[in-house]
Amino acid sequence: MASLRPVRAQGMACSMARTSLRQNSLKMWPTSRTQIRCKSGPYGYTQAKSLVFSEYGEPKDVLKIHTHSISPTLPPSSVLLRTLAAPINPADVNMIQGTYGAKPAFSTLLGTAAPSAVPGNEGALEVVSSTDAALAAGDWVIPKKTQFGTWRTHACVSSADVIKVDRTGLTPEQVATVSVNPCSAYRMLRDYAQPTPLREGDWFIQNGANSGVGRAAIQLGKLWGYRSINVVRARETSEQDEALRKELLELGATHVVTEAEFTAREFRDRLAEWTRGNREGVRLGLNCVGGKSAQTVAYSLGRGGTMVTYGGMSRAPVALPTGLLIFKDIRFVGFWLSRWADGDTEAKERTVAEILGLIREGKFKDVPIVKVPWTWETEAKELMNAVQGTFKGFRQGKGVFEFKDT
Repeated sequence: MASLRPVRAQGMACSMARTSLRQNSLKMWPTSRTQIRCKSGPYGYTQAKSLVFSEYGEPKDVLKIHTHSISPTLPPSSVLLRTLAAPINPADVNMIQGTYGAKPAFSTLLGTAAPSAVPGNEGALEVVSSTDAALAAGDWVIPKKTQFGTWRTHACVSSADVIKVDRTGLTPEQVATVSVNPCSAYRMLRDYAQPTPLREGDWFIQNGANSGVGRAAIQLGKLWGYRSINVVRARETSEQDEALRKELLELGATHVVTEAEFTAREFRDRLAEWTRGNREGVRLGLNCVGGKSAQTVAYSLGRGGTMVTYGGMSRAPVALPTGLLIFKDIRFVGFWLSRWADGDTEAKERTVAEILGLIREGKFKDVPIVKVPWTWETEAKELMNAVQGTFKGFRQGKGVFEFKDT
């Protein structure tokens, strides 16, 4: 991957000639909790494990664990990192399947037999050692750009490829999950309403409201004074529907409806009642489902509204109603986080810092997660099953690799 400078098992990119410099540099490194937990090999080399794939396919079929070593002697302006937590996002799975909008750079830099890539766009990593004065052992960082490859125990990269974050009052899971879902919700709410940004009291509507992006949009919208209509898939029982409705209302949702309620003929009357006969038109729609749900989002928008599509979970196409384009001047646009995050890393850093600040202040709640322990002894099958199950049915939360004793 272009943003990485990983290591080869023998003759690694992060290694230098075996001279006395290695011993001197080791003496200079401060003793830290991170180094003690670090698996150490001969001559002070760090033993690392990575999930890799060398061909596209289902995760259970193409992922494998690769073990390699990292030299203790780092090039200038580099950092040795230990991963603390790394989420399993749908985009990561799509990348492995070969269906994502960007393709990874396959290489043998990690010493794999075939050119391979490490999945994972998001994560929290801790500095083990550094040759950059701006980063010290114990600091926490996140990837500056996508396709970093976070599904690994350790990485040696350029210090220019990471963003330092203030770890005060935060958990690894909170830092690891800030870059994708909350940033997506933040930017879509702030950047896409036209001709002026959303203002206090404005309405937005979204499907997939129980997703990570949906929950983030509900909370940010509430903080900024927006009103929201939130569509969720029906659960197996009415009691579960009501429990989810209550949970999202407590997060800050104005209204919560199921997909069946949303696509029913009666929904138009409810929408008119909520928006005072459509005099307070819905200005922004967020779509991650597609199909009939996306069409209903579009029909719910007021004159001059904007629908932003950022996903297609139903895999059904988005059909654009001609009348909405002509008579209501509805705008249909797409949002791709990678384009924004990689194109404006300074904006990403500012957005991440603001959201982490809200988490510290107790104003923004974490997305529900399911921890997937990753120890040195964890077998590849356990990790692959966690990745493969990302799209299966109703989940208790986002899967997050939690690295222990690595």
